[in-house]
Amino acid sequence: VAVDLSRCVSCLRCRRATPDAMEWAEDFAWREMRQGSARPSRAFQRSLHVRIVDAGDGGETLRELKQLTGPYYAIHRLGIFVTPTPRDADVLLVVGPVTQGTRQALLDAYEAMPEPKWVMAVGTAAVSGVPFGPSFTVAGGVAAVLPVDIAVPGNPPPPLAILDGLLSLTGRNRARDAVTGELRS
Repeated sequence: VAVDLSRCVSCLRCRRATPDAMEWAEDFAWREMRQGSARPSRAFQRSLHVRIVDAGDGGETLRELKQLTGPYYAIHRLGIFVTPTPRDADVLLVVGPVTQGTRQALLDAYEAMPEPKWVMAVGTAAVSGVPFGPSFTVAGGVAAVLPVDIAVPGNPPPPLAILDGLLSLTGRNRARDAVTGELRS
């Protein structure tokens, strides 16, 4: 039994149906570094500015993201800051499937970012467009519009999985390559 995490909505029906046929990862490292993604430089090991873009999210992933700025996770103490403008952002963190109405705004935000820039798709809808698209109103996942450097699947992914993905962009974490499966720093 194999599970495609980019299409998984975390219902766990596959695990309950065949408890002995597969192992389910109970950790928070759900992220995948995409092949060809830019490696973080030493300049970003201490500080990272994130622009969050809602491209059609139902609200569940945004609620998990909001927890990261609260006192329990306090991402600011790790040098990760949420910025209101893409002109100051290092990372474009996209939640939700890309709807036709948000497609151009997403492209404009990406073009406004300075180099080097990364794109992080958070949530199953942002990673693959499931269960919404592609359709006449939904372009699909973020990768259908922009090059995605890191993907964090889950519906919604827990805050620790999102934090793990952000830390891997700063180079403070080791990420598994989505194609080869090898750990890389």
